[in-house]
Amino acid sequence: MNIKIIGGRVDIKDATEFIKTLGNVAKRYKVTVQALDANKIAGAEHLRFAVEKAMRSMSSQRNISKDLGMEILLYASGRRQINKALQLGISPGKGNVAIVIVGSNAERAGKEIKEFVQEAPVLDYNESKKDAILKTFGITDAEIMTVGEDKIPKLVLERVALLDVLK
Repeated sequence: MNIKIIGGRVDIKDATEFIKTLGNVAKRYKVTVQALDANKIAGAEHLRFAVEKAMRSMSSQRNISKDLGMEILLYASGRRQINKALQLGISPGKGNVAIVIVGSNAERAGKEIKEFVQEAPVLDYNESKKDAILKTFGITDAEIMTVGEDKIPKLVLERVALLDVLK
């Protein structure tokens, strides 16, 4: 199964329409497409790890959601509850987005998505993401003091991994 991750900037006039457009691409290429707020993503490794965990949970029938895209969102957020996982979702306006595409036609679907997502280096963790990531993943000052600020992306990966334990 191919995994394609696109990071970029978008101007979303209507979130429902944007999701519908992604859904049409997904249907056309028979792939799964999930959009996330890139400002709450701690790097491409965070997304790849979440996708792999989601795919494994689906294949072993330990999934929370019946939809792979939603399962990816759950793992990426490190949350069991869909309403809390949606905090990682997209919102209207100009912003940074991470698009995950899973399936044998991921590359072809990605080419079409790049027509309306301006590719940009928005996935990597940086200082401007710190507050949003700490809040989203509930990372405490005590954790940061223990491991150091440079390990914040690893703490996010830990949250993703812990979702299996919480199931």
